[in-house]
Amino acid sequence: MARSNLACRTVLEPLSTFDLATHSGGTSIRSLAVSSLSQSDSDSDSDSQTLIYIGTHSGSLILLSASPNPNPNTDDDGDSVTKRSVSFLRSVSLGDSPVETVLILAGIAKVLVLCDGCLFLVDSLLAQPVKRFTLFRGVSVISRRITTSESESSRLSTVSTSGLESSGASQRFFRKLGGGIKVNGTKTRETEALQSQGNDNHFAVVIAKRLILTELRFGNNRLGKIDDAVNGSLVLLKEMQCIDGVKTMVWLNDSIILGTAHGYSLFSCFTGQSGVIFTLPDESSPPLLKLLGKEKVVLLLVDNVGIVVSEHGQPIGGSFIFRSCPDSVAELSSHMVLVRDGHMELYHKRTSSCIQTVVFGGKGVGPSAVANEENGNGKIIAVATSTKVICYRNVPSEEQIKDLLRKKSFKEAISLVEELECEGEMSKEMLSFVHAQVGFLLLFGLHFEEAVNHFLQSETMQPSEIFPFIMRDPNRWSLLVPRKRYWGLHPPPTPIEDIVDDGLITIQRAIFLRKAGVDSPVDDDFLLNPPTRAGLIELAIKNMIRYLEVSRQKQLTLLMREGVDTLLMYLYRALNRVHDMEKLASSENCCIVRLLSEACLKDDCTTSMGSAGGVGNSIR
Repeated sequence: MARSNLACRTVLEPLSTFDLATHSGGTSIRSLAVSSLSQSDSDSDSDSQTLIYIGTHSGSLILLSASPNPNPNTDDDGDSVTKRSVSFLRSVSLGDSPVETVLILAGIAKVLVLCDGCLFLVDSLLAQPVKRFTLFRGVSVISRRITTSESESSRLSTVSTSGLESSGASQRFFRKLGGGIKVNGTKTRETEALQSQGNDNHFAVVIAKRLILTELRFGNNRLGKIDDAVNGSLVLLKEMQCIDGVKTMVWLNDSIILGTAHGYSLFSCFTGQSGVIFTLPDESSPPLLKLLGKEKVVLLLVDNVGIVVSEHGQPIGGSFIFRSCPDSVAELSSHMVLVRDGHMELYHKRTSSCIQTVVFGGKGVGPSAVANEENGNGKIIAVATSTKVICYRNVPSEEQIKDLLRKKSFKEAISLVEELECEGEMSKEMLSFVHAQVGFLLLFGLHFEEAVNHFLQSETMQPSEIFPFIMRDPNRWSLLVPRKRYWGLHPPPTPIEDIVDDGLITIQRAIFLRKAGVDSPVDDDFLLNPPTRAGLIELAIKNMIRYLEVSRQKQLTLLMREGVDTLLMYLYRALNRVHDMEKLASSENCCIVRLLSEACLKDDCTTSMGSAGGVGNSIR
């Protein structure tokens, strides 16, 4: 069986490139954000438009659109593959200083932007006038509050107010954050109404040594509408003293994690109390925080080491050792995407393995950024260099599995399906389907024992699917054989001796090519120790017997049971396993004596398998 190559998966593939120089010469990219705009109620890839926001060093916010191609192509299996074209939509100028941060407020179709120490609010399509907030100046960092669940929001209501400013002020603060204040153990109606509107519009900003919590409100009811960007306003909720030199920040539930050149610290948004999480070495890379939205944990970078911590700053699990210190990190479902020095790397969150590396620029390309939707489930990843944005398509899971099977990375293909099943993204039936598909690929590759191992793990595979490998068509059970070709990755079923003959020819050709210095896809074990025809056929028959013996224990139709018992008896005879023949004959069976005798007389199935006489007289 081919070994699994952990770096052979293709999770991302390039789509298109946007050159900033063609639309805004003389400037460069400073920040990047990605959002999706659904065009229908469908969740399909072809029904969504991806919006890409570019913040430049010259103070402009540029909007790109990655729209589905109306004429999708098809892949090798005939499946539709949606292509996307990236186009410029419009831009707005926010000033002359770099656009440091772009926060997408998808729930209210707005975008909050940090530029020149000020905060600006624009609509998601940049079609309406820009709103500049005058409440804050000199803002260096901004972060939006993320809550893990509704239970975390309601948990704010149970926090004791002792030790906080004053009881009345604390209760007002809880309400503004959407938490419920309990009165005699019951939430008030007013509090429930506030909590139901969520916490998406709460932000933390850093101004010098001040940490300020604020809320974005719309009108009198706190509900944003698509056409009221001008009416939005920021309201100060709380101000605390914090450390100097904050470069990065994440607000998760009631904890705020700050990163400076000296290390990472944890602040409570209620008490203002702080503590040190990690201290950085004197000569280390700039601090970098990334919220992993799916798990609701935070990734802290210490040079090329990634440490995952909870909202309380406690390490969770092991650390990630990256190949270099990244410029930027994004989340893509169960993966982390890192960019640096013109390279993009994908790491699996659970295994920490690097599964794909993509080169998007040469050395000296300069700092780069990567972005996906905040929840990490976007269909497009955007990578930005100083002057270009390269869009990559998130390859659907089914296509990834097919690609792994084509590369003979069977172990990883199964692992991927099992992972997707655990995450609820793929059905158990699909796992059985892939086990069967892997089994057929291994069978045609002469790995008979491993093939049957996978057949036995497939709950949907029917015993009749191996009948054509034992007895030539047409026969009594030909109509029982499903006419599905799976994904078309293996040839049609054919008697096992034909598969062995073709395989041996392939091995001999590969040996000849290797002597000429040409590589081949044939396994090294076969090249170093070429098998014999008799040995392969015997191994195939033993494993076919193993599969049919297990199949006898299943609930089968009468016609299916006839085929299983008759062919099992025939294979026993081929290996002269008299004891097993007698055991089957003396038990309750559905062997068709006439067909078995005719097959034996004609050597219809395996002329070189050997034979043992007298079988017909012992069958009931």
